[in-house]
Amino acid sequence: MTTTEEPFRALLEAAPDAMVIVDDTGMIRLVNAQTEALFGYPRQELLGRSIDVLVPERFRGVHPRHRLGYASSRQVRPMGAGLELFGLCRDGREFPVEISLSPLQTADGLLISAAVRDVSERKAADALFRALLEAAPDAMVIVDDRGTIQLVNAQTEALFGHSRSDLLGRPVEVLVPERFRGHHSAFRQDYFVDRQVRPMGAGLELRGLCEDGHEFPVEISLSPLETPDGTLVSAAIRDVSDRKAAEDTLAELYEQQRHVALTLQRSLMGSPSEVPGMPTASRYFPARQGAGVGGDWFDLIPLGGGRVGVMIGDVMGRGLDAAAVMGQLRSASHALAKTGMPPWQLMRALDAVVSELPDQFVTCCYLVVDVDAAELTVCSAGHLPVLLAAPNGAVTRLAADVSVPLGVGEVPHHESRHTVEPGSVLALYTDGLVETPGGDIEEQLDCLALALAKTRVDIDGLEGIADCLLGEMLPDADDNADDVTLLLVHLPDAPVTSRSIVLPAEPRSVAEGRRFLRATLVVWGSADDQLCDTVCLLASELLSNAVSHSHGPVRLRMRQVERELSVEVCDGSPVLPQARFASHDAESGRGLLLVDSLAEAWGTLPTSEGKAVWFSLPLPGLRR
Repeated sequence: MTTTEEPFRALLEAAPDAMVIVDDTGMIRLVNAQTEALFGYPRQELLGRSIDVLVPERFRGVHPRHRLGYASSRQVRPMGAGLELFGLCRDGREFPVEISLSPLQTADGLLISAAVRDVSERKAADALFRALLEAAPDAMVIVDDRGTIQLVNAQTEALFGHSRSDLLGRPVEVLVPERFRGHHSAFRQDYFVDRQVRPMGAGLELRGLCEDGHEFPVEISLSPLETPDGTLVSAAIRDVSDRKAAEDTLAELYEQQRHVALTLQRSLMGSPSEVPGMPTASRYFPARQGAGVGGDWFDLIPLGGGRVGVMIGDVMGRGLDAAAVMGQLRSASHALAKTGMPPWQLMRALDAVVSELPDQFVTCCYLVVDVDAAELTVCSAGHLPVLLAAPNGAVTRLAADVSVPLGVGEVPHHESRHTVEPGSVLALYTDGLVETPGGDIEEQLDCLALALAKTRVDIDGLEGIADCLLGEMLPDADDNADDVTLLLVHLPDAPVTSRSIVLPAEPRSVAEGRRFLRATLVVWGSADDQLCDTVCLLASELLSNAVSHSHGPVRLRMRQVERELSVEVCDGSPVLPQARFASHDAESGRGLLLVDSLAEAWGTLPTSEGKAVWFSLPLPGLRR
């Protein structure tokens, strides 16, 4: 060995691959230790022999042609690009190889250096990868950074209807509906910037395109694959048509059940009566979770004589159980309010009802509005404060005593009276309007008060005020986690048209009362003969009862609100009259039956002096 050959031989031995150097006749001139280890031949046994000794016999016929072709081109390049190459061990075992050729010009002529690498493990890993790819339950499509399809599995062929040979080398957009192709390349490029295992197009409706033009919904999961040739992207594609159909069916069933539940709840909640001269606006939004039904309710109960009961309540919990309890309580509270019992007594009666129900707690607030006296009587059982908006826009919380919720039992409920300005607005609501997860209830109440103060000044009409309040407090009303109920009540701006007279408890007062009624109707321009006769007939019955069964003076009052006329007779007896059926030959006992037959509405009401009995009639043109 010459001194100039020593560095070359040292490099040859240090090479990681088997190095085989042949002359232009294919004779082996040099090998390194890695060649001995790879092929199993001692070095001396290889030197001077044809390179064909390391080539399987079935390839030896074409090998000289490849060698001669390389000798003419003399470029550093892989041998047999695109072909599967194999080496042959001394023991006859074949193994896959990669060969890189390099020319070596020497004083003795051209030599060819072949770097031979055993790729058995890589081939085995590749075979395993392809087997796993074929075994995958989803369609697998592997593309490069240009979106060119490099590999697919059988599931891809079955799902999209393309043959494997038709897909390889084509843009992946061939599997995407045409209307989405403009955005698809941008999504792909973004993924190569942020390569993570993740679903594609989270939150988007993804579609696949079959060869026959049929589209179908898909889910796609992307994974990066690092290879010697660069980064590839693996897309696992799943047809979710069946799942989407099942989801649509479930959604339809859910909406049907929700509709039934809400219809039931609205039926239980009922429609509050319209109160002449007292505009109202109400909003109710069921919770968007579960069946959407709950225990919120509100009610307006005309009590006669210019008095109106206003009720709002909330059964704790949600679902059909809460809605059923709500229906019971609304019916009970309405019936109890119609008897005219004061708020504290009504609360005590409701408390007894709730205490009989297992594990139920209810917040409730009941107000009696006396329009003529501009006075409120309120009783609250654990409910949120009523807001009072004065005509000038100032909003305050009604200073009422708040006791424990209904159902606790044996705790007294106190009522309080408040004078209010005509034209004020009452705002009653349930906790769904002001309670938020992690929020402070006091801050939310202040926000509601500020919103009411602003809208009370800026907006005309209760409906507009209600919409603005909900927009302020519930920006996304379709995502509320609890029932939301809001009731606005506008007290009359001006005193109600009314006249009254105090009469002695004597029989002659009946005729005097009739004369007072006729004269008042003339003054009011409502002297319709039929109306006058009906009013006088019914009032005579009430006056007769009052002078016969009570003591002290009798007060007769007439009220006209919009197109409704009401008559009230007050006396000093606390005993409430009862309608009864008289025998056919009885000369009395039919008065209240007559009132019940001819009046549009009638009722009784306990007062601090005794009681009041009232009836109402529509003025001409409004008879129903």
